[in-house]
Amino acid sequence: MLKKIRVGIAVVVLALITFFFLDFAGILPSGFNWLAKIQLVPALLSLNILVLLALVVTTFLFGRIYCSVICPLGIFQDLVGRISKLFRRKKKRYRYHKAQNILRWSVLILVVVSFLLGFNLLLGLLDPYSAYGRIVTTLFKPAYLAGNNLLESIFTSFNSYTFYKMDIAIRGLFVLIVGAVTFLAVGFLAWKYGRLYCNTICPVGTLLGFLSRFSFFKIRFDASSCNQCGLCELKCKGLCLDSKEQTIDYCRCVTCFNCMESCRHGALKYAPFTSSKKENTIIVSEPVDDGKRKFLSTLVVTSLTIPAVYAQKKTGIASDVKPFGRNTPLTPPGSISAENLLQHCTSCQLCISKCPTNVLKPAFLEYGLSGMMQPVMSFDKGFCNFNCTVCSNTCPNGAIKPLTVEEKHRTQVGRVVFIKENCIVTNRERSCGACSEHCPTQAVSMVPYKGWITIPSVNPDICIGCGGCEFVCPAPEKAIYVEGNKVHQLAKIVAEEEKEEKEVDGFGF
Repeated sequence: MLKKIRVGIAVVVLALITFFFLDFAGILPSGFNWLAKIQLVPALLSLNILVLLALVVTTFLFGRIYCSVICPLGIFQDLVGRISKLFRRKKKRYRYHKAQNILRWSVLILVVVSFLLGFNLLLGLLDPYSAYGRIVTTLFKPAYLAGNNLLESIFTSFNSYTFYKMDIAIRGLFVLIVGAVTFLAVGFLAWKYGRLYCNTICPVGTLLGFLSRFSFFKIRFDASSCNQCGLCELKCKGLCLDSKEQTIDYCRCVTCFNCMESCRHGALKYAPFTSSKKENTIIVSEPVDDGKRKFLSTLVVTSLTIPAVYAQKKTGIASDVKPFGRNTPLTPPGSISAENLLQHCTSCQLCISKCPTNVLKPAFLEYGLSGMMQPVMSFDKGFCNFNCTVCSNTCPNGAIKPLTVEEKHRTQVGRVVFIKENCIVTNRERSCGACSEHCPTQAVSMVPYKGWITIPSVNPDICIGCGGCEFVCPAPEKAIYVEGNKVHQLAKIVAEEEKEEKEVDGFGF
């Protein structure tokens, strides 16, 4: 029953976490972000001690069960491997391969060193949860929305309005390319070689593999029952079981139980590990290295507190009017600053996928190379809803801190800037006022200009940087925009004027 239980849990986890990324209608409540919070890298970056402790204890007890039932990219590889069997005439067979330890540890060390130096891009690219999130957001979600729009057209033709049409937009070419390459590369390796990606490239797999060597429960051989038929080796998708030598490399074993299911003689048992030679227990393929222990302990302690470095992107446009260019990018409300975002974000795209107004998009070079694919506010498709706190309540990494609606109303991610030379009122002497109408804090108001024409006047102190004014500005070169704050501030509150109460006789006309 072990494999059936494992498969059942894995299917539920993969289905829920995939739908949580795809769900634009809010069918799953925000509380389902626990599916993202139990992932290893998000828990590490957000200092979620309870989750980290639970994952470490689980690995020490049961081995790399995380890779089989919690990691969405790992479960995705199992799904691809299962589908590949449908297109093969011959049964799919695996063979034992020696561990590529130099490659595995080189990748992990490179990821850690780059992270400590403030270059977070590599961690974001190789974190399995974030990689799967980008696959779902960039590839699966457009197809999901297209299916929704098809149903909407069909149901509407029968005067049923159960579905509503959604815009399908690619939020970034670079992140689309990265998502597609990841999907093809991981999918190809899973199709041909099972969990090869997990056991050669994935830094999470290498880290958990080191811990799983000391797990309490292990799959081991019973020499008295084994006839060395080799069926277990042919079913081992981790390529870590050597049936001839009756050994298993626990660093690469993902505890899938495929070998136990295939054994017809009950020669494989999942039980507490002992070192008794009489029981012919499995020999670990690598010697214990104290240097690796020290390295990993240092990693866990130091990688949580190292500052990141980001670069600012400066733009300029030569034209007859004053150029519009943002010097400081706007980070999502609750992210505190670009520095905090760079330290914690792994570009999983969950906040971008869940944003109801499409304000968030993957950054290209707004934060520099290290911040590529991390969320940045852009007002090309919409503006930040005054009462919306979706992104802050879904981020599993601690990159975007949770905000209440009241806190969101006071959080100033940027300040409004008015360019008088670009305004339609100035250029064409026509009345507009669109920016003032869309400002929720009265940071933009209209004042007399010429005759009956009014012109915008701004109060940056009470602006929260929602971008409503910038989004609706009809000027060819934006006359009003939001300049980002390097560190989020508290917006001032406009004091309401005290109104004198007067007694009115009659109807008050």
